[in-house]
Amino acid sequence: MRKATIITTSIIGGVLAVTLVAGASFAVGTKMGRVATSAGSGQSSHSLERSDRTMGEGANSSRSERGGQNGHGADGEEMGESTLDSGTLTSEQEATLSLMAEEEKVAHDVYIAFGDLYGDKVFDNIANAESNHLSAVQTLLERYELADPTVGQAVGEFNSESMQELYDSLLAQGAQSRDDAYEAARTVEETDIRDLAAAADDATAPDVIAVYERLLAASEKHLAAFGG
Repeated sequence: MRKATIITTSIIGGVLAVTLVAGASFAVGTKMGRVATSAGSGQSSHSLERSDRTMGEGANSSRSERGGQNGHGADGEEMGESTLDSGTLTSEQEATLSLMAEEEKVAHDVYIAFGDLYGDKVFDNIANAESNHLSAVQTLLERYELADPTVGQAVGEFNSESMQELYDSLLAQGAQSRDDAYEAARTVEETDIRDLAAAADDATAPDVIAVYERLLAASEKHLAAFGG
């Protein structure tokens, strides 16, 4: 049976957010800590609850009222949804999907750190968006029965050496000054844009392409929010 995935996009706090929930034919297995989705619910158990545990998302709520430069509003606007079929992935496409999960976590964790350092609300807002982006990629990993490299990794910890080095270098840069933090944030988004564009060009599965394209659009908006 072909599977269908519902992908939704919205603007939350002035930041484009992407969420991906399972359609009626998509049941998430329990081997990765999920409860299978019932056919009638149309909702995935892939919520931010796990992000709260493994990525420190609970800290965001305590900073939600914090001001700062480039702060965004709190109004949300629905932008529609589409139902897409799954496909097949090559080994290279599987590796790329895993890499995208770690890149989204790098962005999230960097912005959490900068939000703590400088109190600028834009970091908190976009960290929340990045958590949603990671959830979208994680849902694809589950769907294609691929290991999630971000499972069990605390904020600032990564499975691959290259992503750990990237995070450490960005954090060191941003810790020097607020301006350096914004420059590091632009580097994050420019890296995401480059890698997502390449991944979308190489992908063949409709649901994977759609997620990459929506994350690419979000990264372009994030780059603008950071002055890029």
